[in-house]
Amino acid sequence: MTQHAFDDPADDDRMDTDRMAEPDADAQLFEDADAQSFRDRWQQVQSRFVDDPRGAVADADALVGDVTQTLTSRFADQRSGLERQWSEGEDVQTEDLRQTMQRYRTLFERLLAA
Repeated sequence: MTQHAFDDPADDDRMDTDRMAEPDADAQLFEDADAQSFRDRWQQVQSRFVDDPRGAVADADALVGDVTQTLTSRFADQRSGLERQWSEGEDVQTEDLRQTMQRYRTLFERLLAA
């Protein structure tokens, strides 16, 4: 964690960006089965490239679209759940918000790392 002149070193319980970047099972972008299915599909697409480059590229495009749609849906569902809790007057737990923020940060960092 980077120490700044205005930081209170005794305040180790606050959520900071360094702690948010730590890997966490809740920060997975996909369920294990979904991720494996996408990997299997990618292997099939990639193995077809030599015999049918144009078809493989078209299939790769479709697969990336499926991955993107699945990811977008997961984040939209999560956001909708939080918004539903807020609209019903329920108190959303800080831990739920921390996990949501961690998922967004994981996605953001992965997208920019490419």
